[in-house]
Amino acid sequence: MAVQFRDYYETLGVSKNATEDEIKSAFRKLARKFHPDVAKDKKVAEEKFKQINEAYEVLSDPEKRKKYDQLGANWNQPGGFQPPPDWGGAQPGGGFHQWSGDGDRGVQFEFGGTGFSDFFEAFFGGGRGRSAFGGFGGREATAERGADVEADILVTLEEALHGSTRTVSLRRPGSNKVETYQVRIPRGVHEGQRIRLAGQGEAGARGGKSGDLFLRVRLAKHPDFTVEGSDLIHEVKIAPWQAVVGTELKVPTLEGTVRLKVPPGTQGGQRFRLRERGLPSASGSRGDLYVVIQIQIPKKLSEREREIWNQIAKLHGG
Repeated sequence: MAVQFRDYYETLGVSKNATEDEIKSAFRKLARKFHPDVAKDKKVAEEKFKQINEAYEVLSDPEKRKKYDQLGANWNQPGGFQPPPDWGGAQPGGGFHQWSGDGDRGVQFEFGGTGFSDFFEAFFGGGRGRSAFGGFGGREATAERGADVEADILVTLEEALHGSTRTVSLRRPGSNKVETYQVRIPRGVHEGQRIRLAGQGEAGARGGKSGDLFLRVRLAKHPDFTVEGSDLIHEVKIAPWQAVVGTELKVPTLEGTVRLKVPPGTQGGQRFRLRERGLPSASGSRGDLYVVIQIQIPKKLSEREREIWNQIAKLHGG
């Protein structure tokens, strides 16, 4: 079957000329609205959240966005989606060795439940049905053993914190049978980690063993946090007077909100550490949550406000 083009700009509700800030703002707004933990219709929200994440994964990355924009002008061609001839498919890991809609070069392994579309996998992911020989433990291909298969799986930060079990479906090349697997997402899973399903890759030849299926973890983007190892980063904007005299903030965590006291004299860029509010590490301990302060300067002032700021400036010799 032909790969179906995904309009990521439409998904985020932004124009093709949108700035990085506009794309980021649109993602955060939609991600908060459709986050499965807060939406009423969780099934619909989960699917929408995945689509939003996929779109942001591409459009927030300058290089991926540039490639996507090259693809966009050629999406509606006879016979299925066709990328530009020089789009870059020859690059290692470029993925688009499986983009065509014909029987020989179409997407060989079709997945469901991973959180990514076939379009994303073919052009920006690990590649559906991509051989993984040599990539895991230094194994070499033999004539008998089946090839390993690699695909991506979208994992939310909440799943990384608590662990979960996901149902993933797979349809093999030339077969109409849909196979389903219960995939365990371990607690503390991290970006790029591979989850192995032994013996679920391509069948071996002449009685040889089947290859393995590897699902490569992609942590879902979150509207409130970025990830640094096992630590989470949350940026918060405060007014200048709050930085000067101090304030108390409600800070989101993966387990609810907590209160944070911001002391007088806080500087822009200053970090406050909330211990063990991050993600689990490989050792089992938890990372931290860092709250980064950004001081938001008002763009417009009333006459009275301007007068007060001028008085403050004079007090400090300005």
